[in-house]
Amino acid sequence: MARRARCMSESGYMHIVVRGIGKQILFEDMQDYRHYLNRLERFCLETEVKVCAYCLMDNHVHLLVHGESETIILLMKKLGISYSEYYNKKYDRVGHLYQNRYRSEMIETEKYLLTVFRYILQNPEKAAICKNSEYSWSSYGLYNNPPEFMDISLIKYKLGDYDHYKEFVTCDSDEQCMDYECIKHDDKWALKELKSCLEIASGTVLQSYSRVDRDMALSKLKERGLSIRQIERLTGINRNTIQRA
Repeated sequence: MARRARCMSESGYMHIVVRGIGKQILFEDMQDYRHYLNRLERFCLETEVKVCAYCLMDNHVHLLVHGESETIILLMKKLGISYSEYYNKKYDRVGHLYQNRYRSEMIETEKYLLTVFRYILQNPEKAAICKNSEYSWSSYGLYNNPPEFMDISLIKYKLGDYDHYKEFVTCDSDEQCMDYECIKHDDKWALKELKSCLEIASGTVLQSYSRVDRDMALSKLKERGLSIRQIERLTGINRNTIQRA
């Protein structure tokens, strides 16, 4: 089945979230964070996409970007391939690094632009890591001196000086925006999906498949939204094999 085309924003602003497969850690040390940001800067300059805010957490990334639809898609393709190759080589692993395609949502109003902007920068405190202002891997501290690959001119126009910016980001708000956490499904749902997707009566049948056929089947199950643990429970195949598929 062909992938559904992405809906892109007429305003050019998009909120993008990338998550590691099965909550796979994306950043093991400071070098990993720096490498991702280096690639982000490089590919933004190449594609002329601008970043308005970013926050790199251990197993997912939030980006607020602005650009043409085609160039945003190209940016994420370049970034995804480049970092995945770097990570797999460094940690001697194979297989997909990311959980399906990145998630994205359109931003069509200035009010929602500010909502997403604040939401991204509040991630460290919401995760009980540290104060937003103390987190090293977000764009929080770049408000007054953004690098070339960033553009927060509209946001600065709306928020004003740094004191008003700090007050805005600190403010609690009930306004919600896209969160990447998928709706959790139980094993009953997972088993039904497995049978429907692979047309088999039991997941343990995969143990008798050839390696190529088994990995293709496991990949399909992950694309349908089954978690690594669910597939492991239903098939009896170890999680390392499932992650590599």
